[in-house]
Amino acid sequence: MTGLARAPAASAPAASATKVATRADALTRIAALPRPLVMTNGVFDLLHRGHVAYLEEARALGAALVVAVNSDASVKRLDKGADRPLNMEDDRMAVLAALAAVDLVVPFDGDTPRDLIVAAMPDVLVKGGDYSAETTAGAAEVLAHGGRFVAIPFAFDRSTTALVTRIRRG
Repeated sequence: MTGLARAPAASAPAASATKVATRADALTRIAALPRPLVMTNGVFDLLHRGHVAYLEEARALGAALVVAVNSDASVKRLDKGADRPLNMEDDRMAVLAALAAVDLVVPFDGDTPRDLIVAAMPDVLVKGGDYSAETTAGAAEVLAHGGRFVAIPFAFDRSTTALVTRIRRG
């Protein structure tokens, strides 16, 4: 025997699994988080350095960060490519939940997360630097409720779509 330990086949779920909400319990779990509450959303298909930097900066804007993740069906409707998402919803949510900056990950099925954002009513709604309050679902409602919208500039020029294209070209 080499001294390497082997994990049991039926091990307990990772601690990060507790940071993944179901559609049924999402609003209850969000309401239990400390304020100010920060919320963002996206596909997060292949997590890269730009995503991590963005999420860390978003988390610094409040006491808790909720990441709403497009369902697989929602991604298909975004016209990102016939084979997207590359990683299924549960996998994308698990990877996000493993990040220290993320307090809760919740799925959404709509074309936009507007209904979830309005129901959760975060104190700060965050998107990447290519968005504005005018182009962000739920921003008008958050602003009308006294919240803030923050567009975080890209710290790293990264894109999952560009990465996938580069991989396909070889």
